[in-house]
Amino acid sequence: MKKLLLLFLFLLSVVSFDAMAQNRTITGRVTSAADGSALPGVSVVVKGTTIGASTDINGRYSVDVTGSPTLVFTFIGFATREVPLGSSNTLDVRMTEDTKAIGEVVVVGYGSQEKREVTGSISSIKAEAIQNTPSPSFENALQGRTSGVFVEQQNGKLGQGIKVRVRGSSSVSAGNEPLYVLDGVPLTNSVPNSNGAPTNPLADLNPNDIASIEVLKDAAAAAIYGSRAANGVVLITTKKGSSGDTKINVSFFTGFSKPTNKREFLNSAEYVELFREAARNSEEREGEPFWVAFNEGRLQRYAAGNTNPLTFDTDWQEEVFQDATINQTDVSAAGGTEKTRFYTGLSHSNQEGILINNRFEKMSGRLNLDHQATDKLSLGMNFSLTRTKNYRLSNDNAFATPMQIVALSPVTPVIDPRTGLVSGVLDPATGRPNTNYPVYYNPLLNALDADFLTTVFRNFTNVYGSYKIMNGLTFRSEFGLDLLTQNEDAYYGKLTARNTGTPNGIGVNSYTQITNYNTNNFFNYNKNIGDDHTLDAVLGMSYQESNQNANYVEGQQFPSNAYRKLTSSADITEGSSSATDYSFLSYFSRVNYKLKDKYLIGLSGRVDASSRFGRDNRYGFFPAGSVGWIVSEESFLQNSTLINYLKLRASYGITGNAEIGNFAALGLYSGGAGYGGIPGQSPIQIENPDLKWEETGQLDVGVDFGFWNGRVSGEVDYYIKKTNDLLLGVNVPGTTGFRTQLRNVGKLENKGFEFALNTDNLVGDFRWSTNFNFSRNRNKITDLQGQIINGGYLNRAVEGEPIGVFFGVEYAGVDPDNGDALYYLNTLNPDGSRNRETTNDYGSADRVVIGDPNPDYTMGLTNNFSFKGIDLSVLFQGVFGNDIYNGAGQYMSASASWYDNQTKDQLKRWQKPGDNTDVPRAYLGYANGTDPSSRYLSDGSYIRLKNLTLGYTLPSTFTQKFHLEKVRIYTVGLNLLTFTDYEGWDPEVNTDYLAGNISQGNDFYGAPQARTITFGINIGF
Repeated sequence: MKKLLLLFLFLLSVVSFDAMAQNRTITGRVTSAADGSALPGVSVVVKGTTIGASTDINGRYSVDVTGSPTLVFTFIGFATREVPLGSSNTLDVRMTEDTKAIGEVVVVGYGSQEKREVTGSISSIKAEAIQNTPSPSFENALQGRTSGVFVEQQNGKLGQGIKVRVRGSSSVSAGNEPLYVLDGVPLTNSVPNSNGAPTNPLADLNPNDIASIEVLKDAAAAAIYGSRAANGVVLITTKKGSSGDTKINVSFFTGFSKPTNKREFLNSAEYVELFREAARNSEEREGEPFWVAFNEGRLQRYAAGNTNPLTFDTDWQEEVFQDATINQTDVSAAGGTEKTRFYTGLSHSNQEGILINNRFEKMSGRLNLDHQATDKLSLGMNFSLTRTKNYRLSNDNAFATPMQIVALSPVTPVIDPRTGLVSGVLDPATGRPNTNYPVYYNPLLNALDADFLTTVFRNFTNVYGSYKIMNGLTFRSEFGLDLLTQNEDAYYGKLTARNTGTPNGIGVNSYTQITNYNTNNFFNYNKNIGDDHTLDAVLGMSYQESNQNANYVEGQQFPSNAYRKLTSSADITEGSSSATDYSFLSYFSRVNYKLKDKYLIGLSGRVDASSRFGRDNRYGFFPAGSVGWIVSEESFLQNSTLINYLKLRASYGITGNAEIGNFAALGLYSGGAGYGGIPGQSPIQIENPDLKWEETGQLDVGVDFGFWNGRVSGEVDYYIKKTNDLLLGVNVPGTTGFRTQLRNVGKLENKGFEFALNTDNLVGDFRWSTNFNFSRNRNKITDLQGQIINGGYLNRAVEGEPIGVFFGVEYAGVDPDNGDALYYLNTLNPDGSRNRETTNDYGSADRVVIGDPNPDYTMGLTNNFSFKGIDLSVLFQGVFGNDIYNGAGQYMSASASWYDNQTKDQLKRWQKPGDNTDVPRAYLGYANGTDPSSRYLSDGSYIRLKNLTLGYTLPSTFTQKFHLEKVRIYTVGLNLLTFTDYEGWDPEVNTDYLAGNISQGNDFYGAPQARTITFGINIGF
């Protein structure tokens, strides 16, 4: 009986436990371990059964279980988790990303690839870093964000040219800008203009339309572009739609800009004191009276006839700087069905420059379509149309440019009290300069009576068809068009007569149209062979042709300023038209092979033919090979808790450079008016049928790594680039009738080291991540066959030195006994050392290398913070080790040698024996230390708070009440702080009218960069 009772109680407990288990419900929430965000759609299954559920939009789930089984959580892109149940009915799970499963996809030449399988060196920047940036052009997004890429704006004028170098300069005379490819279309990135300063054609792109930018840095990544890729390749991919509900986004921001820096110049009292002292010193030097009386007369003239030169005190710098505004509105929509997907966007921006009369306005529209016509055939197009209006200023070397106003004397009033007109206007009665004429032409007159508008219409189009021939094999055909139409319209009225030399106005119209089209046709084969082998192959051809037509007309003598078109001019003084073209025919192939998901091999090759080269060397072959080993897939690391990803890679390849004149290999003739006005022709260029591509061979060795489940990741690269057969203008005997001939002569090299580190410092509700990148590049010209090529003020290309080094006299300071400027002799002693004796005779001093415009190091540091709906991003950019030559120093920091206003540091001049200073004694009318020398050379290193973004995303519980998907408000600060020892306006400068391969690091009244603060809102529907 007792046994039966015990058995009954046992069975009852089992039944009761079973009954309890059947009613047990497990609930919980699934989130991302990276940022704590909810993961909707996670599959939650009881292991060994089909019982399960999925998480909702907030990551919550509920599942009924029996007993204490194991729950299996799976989600695409995340590592599967198996969690045994305990006694609790609540189970929250954090899932980590499976980098192996969804590795980042990057765009490569004619395709895409998972980042973990790439054996070349590629830097990628996503849309978040590009959009809503208060800058006309997207290249600013590259600054400080990627290693090995150096970006420098010429100055603070809007729409000006920009300098981009990928792993240094690879050429001396040919182009050094990378090849830009937009959705498969090689872009025109150089347009002639009548200003003498280049513009930036890439500003025609709307940054908010860009999905990603990939920079192909080494030969393995870039060689498939062959003769176009020696300077790197920048692939720009615009946004696409996806199937599902249509998503609409509206974005607007507004803000203001100010100069990052203003220089200190002398006020009237300081100016008069310095120049009176300089005049006395000059009389003492000559021993005869002249300069004192001459100086007093000049001061009275500049002071509008006042005998007291301190009557006025003008800060001319303040007259040309302005508090500028910026406004931009973007509207986009994306969506589609399983068959048809679309993205469309409209944008309008209007930005004032920090200098008067400088403005940049852009309107753009884009439509991207992708359609799956059949199971095998897909069609698509990318289309955009942009209009930009660039209200431009004169180049840095023109008296009319606003920055040169600082040369005017502070004793001169802005408004002539006698006439009520701006100082410098011609006397309306006589047409001659009035008595209070400033030292130089007054740039304010251009602001009052001149217009210079460059209007560009730009169409980017790419249409494609892709056909799936069989499983794994597709054929794609593309046709792309980059159509650029530029119209320059300028008018300079009567007030500008002193500058133009034309009393009744001058008008200019310049028209340029560039039609650049290409077609790509290629097969792609992607196949998994068994469990261990993967093959990805591309084989195709490409053809590109570019045609340029230009017209130029100039007229003078207009009835009045009411008539500003050339039809109203009395005299058409100049007119011309021109046309030019070039073409490329290419065949390319790439094969990527993967064995056991860990051994990688890549091969590529391209054959190019170009119309620019000699008939004997039209074709060039550009191969590349690379290998990779994903070490973390080996058994000895698969279970490592420290290393989750480790890849070794190496590559070598050859790329080319064809960026020269279109007919450089041909013997050319020019037609025109000959003797007595009879038409004729004359030779202008010697033929060189042997002319061929520059070739750059590049070796790259790199390591990609990830630690602690991706919390720390990064890349390290070392590279050597050697360029052979430089395209140089070589001196030829004068008996030929020519000075130079373009030949393949010389070599240069770049060696460098790159490091990128990404860390997730804190995860959860409060998240903090860091990106740090560092680059070191050393450029050296190894062979020019004895040639020396000059450029800029003191720049030159010479064997054994980096491109563009500054070569000149070395300033040694001031003689404390008499105030004379001193220079080093720098003669060589018998033991090879330099004789550092000094001389006050500038002509006796030796010329040596005194500086280098190329930076030794560049870096970027980005910290991203987020807490719930708040996000903060802080980007610091750094450039170190470069020198800047201030070509304007011989005028603005010239010890009062003439009447240009002087920088404040000239008050530290030598005045009496025993003074220790680096500013020589002031002499009016005489040069004392103003000759070009290292006196005007400065360290251009800087660290800049490039971008600071603070945003707040409203809670979804709030936005959903208004049927909104997302609302984010934000503020962006650009160039907020700059830390530098450079004494000029801004260390990011490369004076526009001189900018080139050799002419680098020069400052000649270059406008500072703008400090911009904007406030914006993004609304998603």
